[in-house]
Amino acid sequence: MPEPAGVRRAQAQRTRSGVLAAAAAVFVEQGVQAPVRDIAERAGVGVGTIYRNFPTRADLVTAVYRHQIDTATALAPRLLEESASPFTALTRWVDAFVEFLVTKHGLGAALGSGDPGLENLHALMLDTLVPACATLLDACAAAGELGPEVSAYTLMRAIGNLCITGPDYGQADARRMVATLLAGCRREA
Repeated sequence: MPEPAGVRRAQAQRTRSGVLAAAAAVFVEQGVQAPVRDIAERAGVGVGTIYRNFPTRADLVTAVYRHQIDTATALAPRLLEESASPFTALTRWVDAFVEFLVTKHGLGAALGSGDPGLENLHALMLDTLVPACATLLDACAAAGELGPEVSAYTLMRAIGNLCITGPDYGQADARRMVATLLAGCRREA
């Protein structure tokens, strides 16, 4: 007796979610150019399953980061509700954004690769993360914790530039510099 369609869809979604989680972990360890076989092994599926779900590497990279971008976007309003002040919410959100940036080995290179399949990822980042950051900045300005001259796009570009790690500048350095940047933007309420 064949499985009902709902059961097959649920299984397909679990498989897809497992592949995305495995790919995210492998990208952190090896970068976005990691072999698909390593992702398949981590997910406990065959390479063909990955290609059925994500026909190109750009499709897989985009799907992994789309989920993480959506998570970061949803975090902003939640932090505004939970935090003692808008600046605390902004700081916590920026910490999560920095974590996203510094653990995504090869993402910057992939975005700058000219691969047309990744163009939508850059647009997604701009269309979702910038407004999320702007919400936090607006709340900070309304509370007198930041001036209105701090724009979301400029702040995020500055953070992104500070998060470009290298041999003599690691993740801890990036986090310290971003904290210094935020402290420099703050107005005492």
